[in-house]
Amino acid sequence: MQISQTLRRIKPSPTIAVTNKAAALKAAGRDIIGLGAGEPDFDTPDFVKEAAIKAIRDGQTKYTQIDGTPALKAAVQAKFARDNGLDYGLDQISCNVGGKHTIFNAMMATLDPGDEVVIPAPYWVSYPDMVLVAGGTPVIVPCGIDQGFKLTPAQLDAAITPATKWLIFNSPSNPTGAAYSRAELRALADVLVRHPHVHILADDMYEHIVYDGFEFATMAQVEPALYDRTLTVNGASKAYAMTGWRIGFAGGPKWLIKAMATIQSQSTSNPCSIAQAAVVAALNGDQSFLIERNAAFARRRDLVVSMLNQTAGLRCPTPEGAFYVYPDCAGLIGRTTPDGTMLADDEAVATYLLDTEGVAVVHGAAFGGSPAFRISYATSEAILEEACTRIQRAVGRLG
Repeated sequence: MQISQTLRRIKPSPTIAVTNKAAALKAAGRDIIGLGAGEPDFDTPDFVKEAAIKAIRDGQTKYTQIDGTPALKAAVQAKFARDNGLDYGLDQISCNVGGKHTIFNAMMATLDPGDEVVIPAPYWVSYPDMVLVAGGTPVIVPCGIDQGFKLTPAQLDAAITPATKWLIFNSPSNPTGAAYSRAELRALADVLVRHPHVHILADDMYEHIVYDGFEFATMAQVEPALYDRTLTVNGASKAYAMTGWRIGFAGGPKWLIKAMATIQSQSTSNPCSIAQAAVVAALNGDQSFLIERNAAFARRRDLVVSMLNQTAGLRCPTPEGAFYVYPDCAGLIGRTTPDGTMLADDEAVATYLLDTEGVAVVHGAAFGGSPAFRISYATSEAILEEACTRIQRAVGRLG
């Protein structure tokens, strides 16, 4: 028995690999600071937990509808209307086992061999592999630090071919934290309107984690002409600190939502019934806790950006959203470690930081954007200050 050709086309998630390696070293007694996981350190709000407990006590422990209970779909429907000005019917909403599952279903339901998917880089590590699993071809468009890690209209237009089926678009971005303004979305939308065969997957998972007065908008909101070609993806994981609950959702055209439900019916079936009840409470409940949490994230961001920019050889932009920074480490490539090893690429930089100072970061090549590395600042200021001090110390020892 051999593994399938499909599996041979993909690789394990680098972010999960880094997190697991850091956990193993910590368990072995090493003093490790793990900055690899894209997971808020805040706890799930108590009112959400209570809703889950009530669901258990009320016996909501049976199978549900394949792609979400009516209550959850109604809560998602209300969220899209309230937050994004998007009007979806209940038959235009899909609820899944996390945002990753939502995107996976969409790719599996629509891609055939030869279909192309445009993906701006740096990108979330799973996008290209999900396209490959579904039989499509990722078309990577480099969007470097000097353009704010953002896709330009000219780049988008050049990347589109007759074979293009999707643009996968993430704002605010994992891994860079870059977020597109309404005007920037408008400029991209103008290109997409001219190419009616291209569909848009708007990954809005970090919608509620933005800073400095940034006003979030999503593609179908900015350009109503793209409404029938856009799958607007979101979920509970990041804003509500519910990563382990595994609920993602999307709004889109009826034909696509129905196709995604067919895929789901033969894979996971319904998402966890108790997690669904909890997300109903999260979406319908008091959202004011987000203000305090975003303020904490902003303080952490400013601390990390400041300390990294004080480190010779690193250049760290200030992100508009999410909870990541993506410092350019070109100034470290080619330098030598105290034992004489040359740092040939950003993976070597990440390995050096982990081996010498116990700081776990994810190298930029994993996200299609080198030389750089990603730091998640979803942890305490004290831990972040210690981690950045260690990074400064490690860089200071390079020849």
